[in-house]
Amino acid sequence: MFSLAADLRAQVGESPVWDAARGVLWMVDILAPCVIRFDPATGVTRRIPMPEPCGSLALCRSGALLVAQRAGVVRLEPDSGAITPFAAMPEEPAHNRLNDGKVGPDGCFWIGSMDNRPDKQATGILWRVTPDGRVERRRDGLVVSNGLAWSPDGCTIWHSDSRRAVLDRAGFDPATGATGPWRHVRDFDEATGRPDGAACDAAGNYWSAGVSAGRINVIAPNGTILRHFDFPVPAPTMPCFAGPGLATLFVTSLRAGKDAATLAAHPGLGGLFRAEGLGQGAAITLFAD
Repeated sequence: MFSLAADLRAQVGESPVWDAARGVLWMVDILAPCVIRFDPATGVTRRIPMPEPCGSLALCRSGALLVAQRAGVVRLEPDSGAITPFAAMPEEPAHNRLNDGKVGPDGCFWIGSMDNRPDKQATGILWRVTPDGRVERRRDGLVVSNGLAWSPDGCTIWHSDSRRAVLDRAGFDPATGATGPWRHVRDFDEATGRPDGAACDAAGNYWSAGVSAGRINVIAPNGTILRHFDFPVPAPTMPCFAGPGLATLFVTSLRAGKDAATLAAHPGLGGLFRAEGLGQGAAITLFAD
């Protein structure tokens, strides 16, 4: 079902984003740290080094990228590699770093943070970054903010906390970015897979990387796990629908923290995997720069 598309050996591969104009997939290796460009047609990859750990990225209408660093967002011109500051989060505690992020239907970059210490506390924050560089604090009390995704009509936002292993959703106004009350959708455990990165399909279901269980969970709006797909290696990190018709599923993975036996048994750990015919993704929104 899944095949290895690129043997990236990423420490923490994350945040795959489909660039339809270029026909390539962008993603990050958080700990390298770098932005990775992958061309599915040729299999060629290119790495762009970054100055700080990069939790996620956003694709702009102009073709530029926004990259979440420790406590701020920079603009990356991928052709030249030029990096310029874009937005800062001075309220982020020093022990936090920005993590999962995605462009919402409102054209803004939504990014959550996490406590980066081994003994994690609920100091994470969900931010909204507007096209003019304004930063809005939208949710507090998170341990590891993750799993941002939106329904196909743009009227529902999904959001998970990986450490607490919970999934929530709320009503969303695509015009203003306003959210309604957050509602608990479901809990997870190690066996069902703590929720990492995610994507929505065209039918409105939520596809979550079950990082602790080596599987991809497909979850209905009411929280029911409709089906799951076993993943070839432990620790899938984030799915992304890509390619013509958004009909190809790409999934990143990680190898950081795995022991020698696990690495030997799963040489593709940290790679990018792909599968065909599993579903069709919801439309992708670009940052309105």
